Amino acid sequence: MAGLSLYFEDGHDDLDDFGFDDYGSECDGIRITAFLDAGQDNLTPLGRLEKYAFSENVFNRQIVARGLLDVLREFSDNENDFISVMETVARMSEDGEPTVRAELMEQVPNIAMFLHENRPNFPEAFSRYLVPIVVRYLTDPNNQVRKTSQAALLVLLEQGLMSKADMEGKVCPVLLELTEPSSDDDYKIEAVAIMCKLVTMLTKDTVEHLLLLRFCELCSDVRLFQVRKVCAANFGEFCSIVGQEATEKLLMPKFFDLCSDSLWGIRKACAECFMVVSNCTSAEVRRTKLSPLFINLISDQSRWVRQAAFQSLGRFISTFANPSITGLHFCEDGTLCEIQKISSESHGQDVTTSNSSNSRNAFIDGSPNSLIQPRSEQLQPSHPPKGNSCTHLQKDGTSLGQPEHSAPLSHQQQDECTMFNSFNFWRAPLPDITQDLQLLRGDERDEVIEKQDDSMRETEGEGKEDVPSLDAQGPATSSQIQKVLDCLQPHLDDPDVQAQVKVLSAALKAAQLESQTEDADESVSEGNGSTGSPTSDELSAMSELSLTDAQISDSPSSSPVLVDDSEHSSEESDLIENVEEDKDADTAKTCEEEKSKVQNVIPQQLLDQYLSMTDPARAQTVDTEIAKHCAFSLPGVALTLGRQNWHCLKDTYETLATDVQWKVRRTLAFSIHELAVILGDQLTAADLVPIFNGFLKDLDEVRIGVLKHLYDFLKLLHADKRREYLYQLQEFMVTDNSRNWRFRYELAEQLILIIELYSHNDVYDYLRQIALNLCSDKVSEVRWISYKLVVEILQKLYACEAHDLGLNFINELIMRFCHCPKWVGRQAFAFICQAVVEEDCMPMDQFAQHLLPSLLSLSSDPVPNVRVLVAKALRQSVLEKPYFKDPGSAYSDELEEALSELRMDKDRDVRFFATLDPNRNVMDTAALI
Repeated sequence: MAGLSLYFEDGHDDLDDFGFDDYGSECDGIRITAFLDAGQDNLTPLGRLEKYAFSENVFNRQIVARGLLDVLREFSDNENDFISVMETVARMSEDGEPTVRAELMEQVPNIAMFLHENRPNFPEAFSRYLVPIVVRYLTDPNNQVRKTSQAALLVLLEQGLMSKADMEGKVCPVLLELTEPSSDDDYKIEAVAIMCKLVTMLTKDTVEHLLLLRFCELCSDVRLFQVRKVCAANFGEFCSIVGQEATEKLLMPKFFDLCSDSLWGIRKACAECFMVVSNCTSAEVRRTKLSPLFINLISDQSRWVRQAAFQSLGRFISTFANPSITGLHFCEDGTLCEIQKISSESHGQDVTTSNSSNSRNAFIDGSPNSLIQPRSEQLQPSHPPKGNSCTHLQKDGTSLGQPEHSAPLSHQQQDECTMFNSFNFWRAPLPDITQDLQLLRGDERDEVIEKQDDSMRETEGEGKEDVPSLDAQGPATSSQIQKVLDCLQPHLDDPDVQAQVKVLSAALKAAQLESQTEDADESVSEGNGSTGSPTSDELSAMSELSLTDAQISDSPSSSPVLVDDSEHSSEESDLIENVEEDKDADTAKTCEEEKSKVQNVIPQQLLDQYLSMTDPARAQTVDTEIAKHCAFSLPGVALTLGRQNWHCLKDTYETLATDVQWKVRRTLAFSIHELAVILGDQLTAADLVPIFNGFLKDLDEVRIGVLKHLYDFLKLLHADKRREYLYQLQEFMVTDNSRNWRFRYELAEQLILIIELYSHNDVYDYLRQIALNLCSDKVSEVRWISYKLVVEILQKLYACEAHDLGLNFINELIMRFCHCPKWVGRQAFAFICQAVVEEDCMPMDQFAQHLLPSLLSLSSDPVPNVRVLVAKALRQSVLEKPYFKDPGSAYSDELEEALSELRMDKDRDVRFFATLDPNRNVMDTAALI
């Protein structure tokens, strides 16, 4: 039996190999060598191991625990000795010192890996000796030992070293015991965490039979919020393992409870895993149950919950994606591809177009199916109102005939009106003298309104407030108008108020004339509404008109001056007609905007919340980087909605493309090529190309996103549109920072791909000069990739039978590189020649006629680095071609003569490559360039 030299030799090298390097040379003071000296006792190696493994000195036991792996290597050849060592390890695991147990547990994964690689009976030995140690340490009273055992258990599972039988029969029962309601709090929290980490490494059957029900119980733990928080954070992993049926039956009720937990940290964890949970449910559950739940999280009182919800909103929307709707699917390599069209697709498109046109007509006609609830499976359980669902907005911002909670678009308009109303910021609130204009023409309609006014005056006569106001329940009297004018007197320095005072003054004079007319003739008073005298509705409309800044500044008619009664009547009628036309135009515009945001792929409220992420108010109340998260998930949302619903996202995308934060624009720049695939060539040319052009002129941080996928974007454009970018490729050579060489490196890589998109004439006229400029770059990495670009251009020219252009390009290469005064240029020429031969870019007779003489001339170059590449090109590439290998070749003598000189070169590296076997690739000389 070989002795344990590791324990007996007094040498620090051996100690370092054993893992004792942490102790250093100062350990001589405690005489480690005293028990490592082989001459101190007559014990066998196993006896000495036994002695020090159970020594009274804690340090000795730590040394043995840390070196167990090396001890096993010494005894691995003998079965009996190996079993003795493993039994010693099992007894050491019961050591009363926590540091010894922690040292031992740190070595368990390494020991297990060694046994797995070297022992034929690994499963039996591992299950018998090591698994019980790991399981027992999960309940160790020392926190460090427990943490170490948990980490070791995860490593063993990740490496696949623990069998299913050990997991189900030894590990899971301990975890179930530690997670019982009566278990200690610290043990329970740790056990839940380790159980949630283990679930991804277990099979579905194991999780369902052993852990699923206990996990559901832990989700409802009312005593320890830490347990609920761990469950919420790992909820998605459990759903992914157990599948859709168990998720909807057992886990969904618990998820609802966690999403409404009293602690914001738990709700935040639910928002973060919402997408994973959604992927494990059916489309019906996703739409009817998860969508309202997510809306609640977005509207949560905690800012951190709202922030997490908005960050997950785009990913949650992407779970609604249906390839049958989008027409796209992901291939095995992860690229987005278009589904092959079938014959019935055009019919489906016709049906979709018909349905969408019908929905638009229904909206215009005022059907009960409002924009806010286009489907029966709407998020809110509110019933659509009967009658006309007019989209005229009331003063409170809600839509007429609809409940407030079902009109998020109206709330947005209300916020805008409130935000940009100058009265809220520059002066104290004024009495409300505006109302919705309702012009009723005809004697019959006037009579109906007068009857309603009479009834309203009877019911509200005693409940009037003292604050002066002009309302629609009766004609404004001169005393009421005078009170309003008195209230406006302190604000006459404001132009808006001045214009309003002018209108009210005119109304006051009209009211006085009206009272005189009523005293003279009652019949004239009855026909007052049709003769041009202003009613309270008209006065309110006029005052509302005066509050519009654009009309005050641009239209002199917004502040009329009365000359006489007839002139006043005509001007007032014109004003009323103008107000009516403007109101109709605004209403039509509002309808059009709301209609453009309607779709039926996802719940409308989810889309409305997503579109609101570009609202500046969101950055103040939710997250300063909310626009970046919106930009990041926009391709996924666009894929979900499909190109037929791109109109819903177009305005949002344009807003993000002009965001002041360059990180937002950079995010869009990196994904614009994927969005182009989703939208197709027509929408790309119409909506994405202008934004793409803007990115080309942006900061380098944004341009790099466009540049990295330049080929992917250009190949989606039509040839005529693609050709326009030839003139702009040169602009990529200019960067904000000249040291940003990776930008130019990326340009060269993209140009290699772009060559196939253009004709040989365009390549020669535009890309050739860019390639030559890149070949002269200061950074060698850029030059090296640019030489490959030059070779690709030459191959393109000869592949298109453009021999004249190819010959001109070759002559330019010879003048620029072969005759370059700097050795770097001449070295580059040798590399280009080798690449041309290896890639078969041109016929070998053309190469021999135009390039080979210049290459042979460099065999006597004074710089060894040039001769090295010449030797490599001749020996490994040129002479391997049959055209030059043939003994009857016209160039064989010249090649052999050049190689003979290189074999006798004074430089060792040149001689090496001149005599090297072509099939032996010893080094890559590209690094020399």
